[in-house]
Amino acid sequence: MTEQKRCVVTGLGLICGLGNNVDECWDTAIHGKSGISVVKSIDTEKCYSHKGAEVSLPDSKLSDEQYDRSSLLCIKAAQEAIDDANLKLEDETADNIGVILGSCVGGAASIDKYYTERYKNGSGNKADILKIHASAIANNVAKHFNLNGITANIVNACAAGTLSLSYACDLIRAGKADVFVAGGSDSFSSLAFAGFHALHALSQDDCSPFNHSNGITLGEGSGILIIESYEHAVNRGAKIYCEILGSGVSSDAYHITAPRPDGEGQMSAISRAIKNSELNFADVDYINAHGTGTAKNDEAEFLSLHKLFDGNNHLSVSSTKSMTGHCLGAAGSIEAVFTAKAIESSKLPPTIGYSEEDLDNLKTKSGTLDFIPNTYRNKSVDYAVSNSFAFGGNNASIVFSKNHHKILNRSNKSHIYITGIGQLCGENYQPDKGYQAEITSADYKEYGIKMAFYRKLDRLSQLQLLSGVKALDDAKINVDENNENDIGIIIGTSDGPMTEIINFQKNVIENGTQSGSAFLFPNTVYNAAGGYLSIFAGIKGYNVTVANGFQSGLQSVCYAADVIHNGNESIMLATGTDENTDVESDLYSHLGVISENDLYSLQDNGFKLGEGSVSIVLESKESAEKRCSKKYAEVAGYAMARKSIEFGQLKGSESAMKKAIYEACSNAEISLNQIDGICGFGNGDKTVDNIEMSVYKEIFDKPISVFLVKEKSGEARAASAAMQVAFAAKVLSGEIQSSDAYILSKENVSYKDVNTKEYKYMLAVSFGTRGTYSAVILRKIL
Repeated sequence: MTEQKRCVVTGLGLICGLGNNVDECWDTAIHGKSGISVVKSIDTEKCYSHKGAEVSLPDSKLSDEQYDRSSLLCIKAAQEAIDDANLKLEDETADNIGVILGSCVGGAASIDKYYTERYKNGSGNKADILKIHASAIANNVAKHFNLNGITANIVNACAAGTLSLSYACDLIRAGKADVFVAGGSDSFSSLAFAGFHALHALSQDDCSPFNHSNGITLGEGSGILIIESYEHAVNRGAKIYCEILGSGVSSDAYHITAPRPDGEGQMSAISRAIKNSELNFADVDYINAHGTGTAKNDEAEFLSLHKLFDGNNHLSVSSTKSMTGHCLGAAGSIEAVFTAKAIESSKLPPTIGYSEEDLDNLKTKSGTLDFIPNTYRNKSVDYAVSNSFAFGGNNASIVFSKNHHKILNRSNKSHIYITGIGQLCGENYQPDKGYQAEITSADYKEYGIKMAFYRKLDRLSQLQLLSGVKALDDAKINVDENNENDIGIIIGTSDGPMTEIINFQKNVIENGTQSGSAFLFPNTVYNAAGGYLSIFAGIKGYNVTVANGFQSGLQSVCYAADVIHNGNESIMLATGTDENTDVESDLYSHLGVISENDLYSLQDNGFKLGEGSVSIVLESKESAEKRCSKKYAEVAGYAMARKSIEFGQLKGSESAMKKAIYEACSNAEISLNQIDGICGFGNGDKTVDNIEMSVYKEIFDKPISVFLVKEKSGEARAASAAMQVAFAAKVLSGEIQSSDAYILSKENVSYKDVNTKEYKYMLAVSFGTRGTYSAVILRKIL
């Protein structure tokens, strides 16, 4: 086997309650000073807790009129990291620099602002709608720095920052990029504070991880790392802080907010990270723990660390959340910056807040593990681990190294097949509501979903659960203890659980921060749908939610295929899910993009809103053949690309669309003209439709058939993107042998029924915010 491509850290950027840059934050942390104080940005008068770790953003040319606060924090940290790495952002280099960022609450500050203004003035600022989705953050950063590499937003709550670093490394190792701006960002918000307040999860005093463990203290900030291939870093003479060896991702499949008491999911993520780094538990010198300060989280992590690392007599552990507070989606990347600094400086930050009596108790609990109470350690670190665990039972662990550690290439270039499809989309159109899916009690009873469980789910999670179990059933996959760790999930969503988010925020605006709903809050995180699916199905493998606009359902297929190729799982569920409720309809109507136009009519700027969930089972050749699975089609090639344009726009991004298609063909090792048909993304908006038509007409030397799934189900965003792949797979399997299509040639466009029996290759392409595209090529199995 060949040696795996190395990933190194060459730049750091940080802003949090401890300071406005890396040096300031590091110096404060090393000296055990807390950034926690009385909350100023939101009203906590009637709350039982008043503590938080807020940031004073320095004066900048940027403002919240341009960006949500989460984006502003991220741009600040990214600028520092880019400068620290001495990255030159000329056009030719910027085109190959990607952005992978994590967030939990996304544009929560803008949600508060928009709906507060609507209550006061009767109408909020339309520009704020474009700031509220988590999918805006990575795209805002990419646009600000004119970066045109692969872009993604990871939205797995408190594990998002760590997962973003992991995904960036995986893409580099797969040869799909050389440099990423990676990390996470979250702002202080009434939404998050009211939610954790409703769960009685906040501490009245400063949080005390691994000590009093009586609750979390919320923080805000952004941590950014410049990650690049070792060869690229050396060639440009970059300073190298450390190397990222490997990572591990798992799912508890237990509870939507609480961790497994036995720590199984946490230990699985840590064990995977250690194994993927080709290390032993005894090799690890330092762990930056998740360490939130809640009793259940601290107890589970204490148990996990003891079970895995007892016998390692030189291991030190600390929770820097005792000083930064819990920065949610930014926590993992902020802690990764601290871990990189620990390796560079041979100093370990402490866990603060221990009294003399507390120290006596710690000795009893800690055993041989050193939890670095109150005072930093001078200690050389060769190998360090950073852990992040999140709502939804999502766990992530990542390993850093001071020196090069040879790792063999585990990538599996095996064929990947589609072996199951689960589809739930609205096909009943009503002018005032658009397309909505019909869910009845028969749907969930068919799969043994108990009403007590189903009632906990929001609309997005209901759609996702049903399509997920349908896909597993179609693939004849029975999840049990023999395969539960070999199956993973990638959820793609454009808007996430926006209905739950908005309804929760409206209540807070009307009735105060103290009035948050403990029932609604767990469903306001974007990864709740994936969490519920894993809990019901018992899936304990890879679990990530990606939000990157309308094309997220197609990007989930690309991501899932990479997970299989990287050898992390043998079976993946790739999904696209978005809802259409009164809240969604209201927001899109205010943006002025709802219309009654037909697709490819080129008459207006708008579409018919839809909803749904489509889940696709991807399976390695070895797994599919072992199970004697039916095979719809092979995933022959895939690619992602972007062109920086204004958020909410598409015009000017044609080059990115073409790049995604060309690279997908190259990945599939076919020529463009071998493609027999396209499942396209046309939705009725004349700008969207015209760009799609013009690109196909330009690049194809023959008339090409374009099938549009949105004709029957509207613009269901991520669900539509995944449906494009499902449709193409059914064509190539022979399940669909003819369908209406637009025939595009250089000269004209016609519409007719097309016989697809002889098709061998189908292309699916979809678009997202600010010019992001994904393209997937499927091959007929002969």
